[in-house]
Amino acid sequence: MIISRNWLSEWIDLSEISTQTIINTLNSIGLEVDSFKSVKAPEKVVVGKVLEKVKHENSDKLNICKVDVGSEVLQIVCGAKNVDKDQFVAVSLVGAVLPSGLEIKPAKLRGVESMGMICSSSELGFGKSNDGIMVLDESMGELVLGKALNTYELFNDEIIEIELTPNRGDCLSLYGVARDLSAALDLNLKELSPLKEGENSVGIGRILSVKNQSDVEGFFAYRALEIKEEFKLNITIGIRLALIEAYKNNHIENLLAYATHASGVVFCAYDFHKLCQDCHVDEKITLEVKTQEHGEYGIYYKDELIALAGIEQEDKYKINNESKIIIIEASYTQPQIIANAVAFHKKKNDTIYRTSRGSEPKLSLGMEYLFNECLKINAMSVFSGSQQIFKECEAKVIGIFGTEIDKIIGMPIDKNILVKILKKLGFEISVINDEQFNIKIPLHRSDIVNIADISEEVVRIIGIDNIPSRALEFREKNRLNQVYFDYQEIKNLRLKASHNGYFESIHYVLDNEEELARLGFKCIKNKLINPITNELNTLRSTLINHLLNAASFNLRNSKKKIKLFECGSVFDEFSNEHTKFAMIFSGYKEEAKIANKAKPVLVDFYTFLAELKSIIGEYSLQKSEYAFLSPYEQANVYKNGKRIGFVGRVHLSVENERDLAKTYICELDLESLKQDFKIAKAYSKFPSMSRDLSVVIPKGFEYEKIKQTIVKLNIERLESFRVVDLYTDENLGEFYSLTINLVFRDFEKTLEDNIVLEYIDKIIKALDDEHGLKLR
Repeated sequence: MIISRNWLSEWIDLSEISTQTIINTLNSIGLEVDSFKSVKAPEKVVVGKVLEKVKHENSDKLNICKVDVGSEVLQIVCGAKNVDKDQFVAVSLVGAVLPSGLEIKPAKLRGVESMGMICSSSELGFGKSNDGIMVLDESMGELVLGKALNTYELFNDEIIEIELTPNRGDCLSLYGVARDLSAALDLNLKELSPLKEGENSVGIGRILSVKNQSDVEGFFAYRALEIKEEFKLNITIGIRLALIEAYKNNHIENLLAYATHASGVVFCAYDFHKLCQDCHVDEKITLEVKTQEHGEYGIYYKDELIALAGIEQEDKYKINNESKIIIIEASYTQPQIIANAVAFHKKKNDTIYRTSRGSEPKLSLGMEYLFNECLKINAMSVFSGSQQIFKECEAKVIGIFGTEIDKIIGMPIDKNILVKILKKLGFEISVINDEQFNIKIPLHRSDIVNIADISEEVVRIIGIDNIPSRALEFREKNRLNQVYFDYQEIKNLRLKASHNGYFESIHYVLDNEEELARLGFKCIKNKLINPITNELNTLRSTLINHLLNAASFNLRNSKKKIKLFECGSVFDEFSNEHTKFAMIFSGYKEEAKIANKAKPVLVDFYTFLAELKSIIGEYSLQKSEYAFLSPYEQANVYKNGKRIGFVGRVHLSVENERDLAKTYICELDLESLKQDFKIAKAYSKFPSMSRDLSVVIPKGFEYEKIKQTIVKLNIERLESFRVVDLYTDENLGEFYSLTINLVFRDFEKTLEDNIVLEYIDKIIKALDDEHGLKLR
């Protein structure tokens, strides 16, 4: 938001306030000043009047002008197309230095002496306000020949640019900024001069009527004007628009931009004759406002949509330089309605930027400001009256107690000061008693929803530096919640992985759809419309692909032992989010060293499983079938009887494709990895007895079946059992010899051999009865 100090002074009296005070105040009330600069016409630039204009004999484009600068008449050669006799112009005298660094000196142009320069606004550092030289008029003050241009306020100004947060659309205008400054500086806003319409002007009802559906809650106001002949805007409007970089080629559009920047009201202009091409003589047009599909309001003429209020206007009904009768529309729509609609329309423009943040709802303010300027233009006549659509919205009312605000702010606030601040900011206050108030939230502050927001408004006006500091009261309470416990679970898991030699890897939540498909993972059905790169074109459905690529990258950079892990979000095909933990171990089990004679061996499945156990604790494995894993070394991982993921060696084809050495991976559901509280159990002081049992099993037989059979026997003294060996040779043929180690222990006494042998026989019989397995 760009602010001209002189322009801002139309809304609030700043004559006694320094610019530095204004800047400090803006910063203190949350309107952060991004930049500040002084714009001043150079010295030796004065007001002049063109007395004579003659074509240069040796040039088609140059004119020889006699220019009165008060103390003398100068001959100046000028190449501007718009220079003409009797114009008041800005003249740079000999010796003047322009902002570009150009020094004005006596010169000869095509043989003719030139003793100065007639300037455009851009040449004086004020931006482009028109095509050609700048023509002065008395909107800037009384024109005195020879008077220094920088003695006029218009050409001696200060520009402040502020950065606004998206919720402060109310300050996207000089009026909005003045409203905040009035509260902070305890000044009153100026009142606009009332609009004085001509007594004999034609009423707008002769050419226009409006109607609306009952559910339209926006505000609309319509006025009309007629352009009788070509006209130009005064120099004040031109320079101010140039300074805020809003100057356009159409004078009516410039007037609308000028009024919008000043008041915050959003305008739209329609060409009456474009709308009324088929109208009969003296027939008027009727505009209708209807609610659209996404809540926004459409303006219709004869059932044809001609504009979406606060969003866009159909090109064929826009005004141009030939327009004669113009319908001016001012509108206000709640910013949330605009924001919801724009999400579907996918539009971006200056109007949407304002309306989606909140334009000024006081339409009469903007209309009066605009038409006061129109009435100054002789070439323009204004239709009297207006057509309006106004449905009273139920304003939000917040009931508060003064003590509540005092508690939030941290100091007692005088209730008279509180009421004065809020009233200056546009809030309506109903005092119930000395402590209780009802506060009506103004439409221009749709971001205010509760007492905390109101307290923030009071704090920023009083100034946070003016709130005394006081000692912090420690009243600690237990703030441990599920989020904290989840964080600790992830932290502990990451630490365990790090302690086992794994390095954490962090990747984008986006992935390559083609690579995921080759691994056999389903991607989300919703496609990314605008991916950041072709390689990151979908949300990832696994952590594995990124880890494989990372391992491949490290291997190409001469790393022989690669151990990585990652915790992060993945998404299934229905876009549901899940949190996963994944690990990868690729290459050698250890680095080359003297102990292994510089010939380390490659990682194996059992080493990887052992490290996985040290990280996540006890788990069990069951058969799995993943196409991207080796059919001989893969399994589903179970914990507490629930499948939590998979583990295995990467398929040889994937290893070759990605130039990987022998590689093992696992991916587990983080939610299922949460550790339960460990419960201490009594232990026996008596020694255990261990026995090995070797049975012959067919190749492909699942160990899980043996495990379930032994568990079902429910042998109380069987403390644990595990596989310790798997052996085969040519004598065994299509069979393996599986050795199981069984550990027995009693809590009351030392076990005897005969009791252990009974248990062994019981297990052998069960294995034979259920699976036909014999001792080796």
